[in-house]
Amino acid sequence: MGEERQSRKRWLLAGLALAGIALFTSLGIWQVERRTWKLALIEAVDQRVHAPPIAAPARSEWQRYSPADWQYRRVVAVGRFRHDRETLVQAVTEQGNGYWVMTPLVTDKGGTILVNRGFVPPERSVRTARSDGLPDDILRVSGLLRISEPGGRVLRPNRPEQDRWFSRDVVAIAAARDLSNTLPYFIDADAGAPGEWPAGGLTVITFPNNHLVYALTWFGLALLCAYAVSIGVQKGPPIGVQKGPPSSSSVTGMTGAPFALVAA
Repeated sequence: MGEERQSRKRWLLAGLALAGIALFTSLGIWQVERRTWKLALIEAVDQRVHAPPIAAPARSEWQRYSPADWQYRRVVAVGRFRHDRETLVQAVTEQGNGYWVMTPLVTDKGGTILVNRGFVPPERSVRTARSDGLPDDILRVSGLLRISEPGGRVLRPNRPEQDRWFSRDVVAIAAARDLSNTLPYFIDADAGAPGEWPAGGLTVITFPNNHLVYALTWFGLALLCAYAVSIGVQKGPPIGVQKGPPSSSSVTGMTGAPFALVAA
């Protein structure tokens, strides 16, 4: 009975290992597919960033495609800034901690587009500290189209009632600043003259691509499970086969005829 119980345990472990092989192989294949998708995404975004600019889409044109299809397209808009309605959004950049300056641009087509004019350090957050960077004439603004960032950051929600912003939430900012006909995206403005505030052109475009490492990890675990199956199956006799010397009931003589062992 002990040997039979041990054999059943080995087969149970072998079954679990087979399930592990199926699971880890599926996860490995999924990561390979994710890697293919990520490489295609990186190539598509790279083409958008380096393509000639197009006119910032109107609402009707925006709705023809998904927001992801518009993300990082190079666009241009013409209009006048409303500096009195700007919003400061907390930011961490290569230049340190500070704020993004989100300023509404009333376009020549009648719509309003939020423009991330760039970064300012805390000492430049007050408009009077950057009076040279407050143009009031009609401008041509170029940059990368970005989709809204609703809600805030992890554990740091936007607080419109306190005018504290941690993400560039277009809908919430438009409501807080009483902006009409605001388009559902914003523009990251290109860099201006050196030393100019706000400092534009600081968009960071990175797509972590560790899917090959993940795939190799899952496939490696599948191989370990396969090795465990092979060890479990080969170890010990199959069910019903006894180890050790034969019992008295199965001992046979030299002629092949069975005989009983008699105690002396």
